[in-house]
Amino acid sequence: MPGPKSRVPRSRRGMRRAHDFLTPKTVVDCANCGSVVKPHHVCPSCGYYKGKEVVVASAATAE
Repeated sequence: MPGPKSRVPRSRRGMRRAHDFLTPKTVVDCANCGSVVKPHHVCPSCGYYKGKEVVVASAATAE
């Protein structure tokens, strides 16, 4: 099996790893019920989006 041809310097290794970080998920509070929701998505607990009821939440989903 081939091995590394030459040693990788610390700076080059660091530059390669500069984009390997994880970004935290963006969440907002629902204006209707206050639960945590992804931005620009319908609230799964109450079914509201932008102050209007889009999806009728069933009793099983609300509990």
